[in-house]
Amino acid sequence: MLLKIHPDNPNSREIARAVTILRDGGLIIYPTDTLYAIGCDALNSRAVEKICKLKGVDPHKSNLSVICSDLSNLSEYARVSNDAFKLMKANLPGPFTFLLPTSSRLPKIYKNRKEVGIRVPDNNIARALVCELGNPILSMSLFEADDPTDEAYKTNPELIYEMFGHQVELVIDGGIGGTEPSTIVSCLETPFEIIREGKGEL
Repeated sequence: MLLKIHPDNPNSREIARAVTILRDGGLIIYPTDTLYAIGCDALNSRAVEKICKLKGVDPHKSNLSVICSDLSNLSEYARVSNDAFKLMKANLPGPFTFLLPTSSRLPKIYKNRKEVGIRVPDNNIARALVCELGNPILSMSLFEADDPTDEAYKTNPELIYEMFGHQVELVIDGGIGGTEPSTIVSCLETPFEIIREGKGEL
């Protein structure tokens, strides 16, 4: 299914339709402030396994990132030092992924990972989905930054639907997407370190 949602003023009914799919363990493709991403309920282990299989990712070896709507419940999913919190508060919402030590609230599938990526994107659709769901969304970019696929297929939701519509329950059309990934900042040790330059400047 392809569902058009207004990027600035997401309709609550349409958001609720998408969230019903997430609650049922389904996968969705949705816009962020960087690239279009594929996501699921981050606390649903079966859905996480499904998304990792689709992306060819070993969840026990790869870094996993979750989308939050704000920083209010952050301590449920990650351990955050005062300095890391200040840095995140100054830069979020925005195109950044902050790597933090995991907390015990995340499902078993994350347990072998010592860190988790936290995103609060500057995108109303993504944040509305998380608010309505009440859980973070596990998120992976549809394409890697160096993927040779034609740019139109990375940014145009109708072409994304053509390519991936049979693999997910829903593709959200939130307008033309970006081509630059998020900047990844490791807050695992001090001093903090930028480990991938992407969109946005700290």
